[in-house]
Amino acid sequence: MEYMGVIGFVFGIFGFLAYLNMSPLKRKVESLEEALSKMQGTSYHEDRISLLKAAEAYIGEKVKIDLKDDHEDMDISYYGNSKHGANVIMEADRDWMLVHVETPKENKDKLIRMESIQRITKVD
Repeated sequence: MEYMGVIGFVFGIFGFLAYLNMSPLKRKVESLEEALSKMQGTSYHEDRISLLKAAEAYIGEKVKIDLKDDHEDMDISYYGNSKHGANVIMEADRDWMLVHVETPKENKDKLIRMESIQRITKVD
């Protein structure tokens, strides 16, 4: 029986040491979350997760979509981003974004891969 008390004490000390090691990590995670929340309104997205969060925040809104150079689409880049048209995000997930593109001649729904998008900016 005496061994059970010693084993409990040893595990208690290991638990306390693990807690002390994790508390700086928790502060770092909280500071990163705070920095990300401040960046939420910015228009440049370095990774897919921040791009997805921005796309989900702008669902139903008119946006300007900048595509990477090797993924250009005239309807989205030229017509949708002009004063005569608009891009409206209908739905977004980790891999795809559904965009309703209003052009001077017609309206289209386009499915775009998230990896081809460089930037999303809300249009007022």
